[in-house]
Parts: sequence; structure tokens; C-alpha cells
Amino acid sequence: KSYVSNLTKIEIDTAEFEEGMQGLKAVMASAARTRSVACTKMNSVSSRSHSVFMLHLSGMNEENGTTVQGALNLCDLAGSERLDRSGAGNNAQRLKETQSINKSLSCLGDVFTSLSNGSSHVPYRNSKLTYLLQDCLSGDGK
Repeated sequence: KSYVSNLTKIEIDTAEFEEGMQGLKAVMASAARTRSVACTKMNSVSSRSHSVFMLHLSGMNEENGTTVQGALNLCDLAGSERLDRSGAGNNAQRLKETQSINKSLSCLGDVFTSLSNGSSHVPYRNSKLTYLLQDCLSGDGK
């Protein structure tokens, strides 16, 4: 099975609404600070990475004791780039980032194509992005 390293899971206590919201805001602020951005010819603040925020929820009906669980995936995908137009090819790090961004977006397109064609094999493991999103893209995902 594929593995994605350096993921962070943070539990937020929702017993107190205000404390839970403050915890969520702190997590979102931390994620924004670690997002990779840089200047290119096309954009003064260009995303150099994708950001995937997975919110796992669980709730319990106190009257009958049933528990339900769900997940919400929020994805901010860096846009694909042409090296000649963005100027990213002039910098080794920007070149590597651009190639990685374009590859993962291409893999996501391959997954969409496989799903829409009803293929028996869907290439979720071809990139970290598609591997992370596998549960929401397949089965009961919406």
C-alpha cells in the first residue's frame, strides 16, 4: 500500500464551541504559513504545492446511541504551468516544483478518466494527491 509521509493529524475538542473554533483557526493558520508560494513571471504569489485539508467528523445521537462518521476534503490545487511562460525553468527548485505539480494534476486527470470510463483499474497510487483523495473520489464519495 502507498504511504504519504509528513501528514499531521490534530484532534479538536468540540465540547466547547468557542474553544473548538479557536483550535480550528489555529490549525488553518498553521497550514497557511507552511504553504509553499513563490514569484513567477505569471504570478507574483504562485502556489508551489497543493494543500489538502481533511476534516473527519463524528457525531452521536444521545437518545439512541447511534454514531455517524464522515469526512470533508478541502483541496487547494496549484495550477499547471508552462515552463516557458512562467520562467520556472530558470530556477532548479521552481523547475522541480512545476514538474511535480504538473505530474500530480495529470495523475488526477487519469483518475477522473478511469472513473468516468468505468475502468476496472483506477490509478490512485500514481501520485500522493490521488492516493490521499482515493476515499472521496471512489465509492460513496461526492
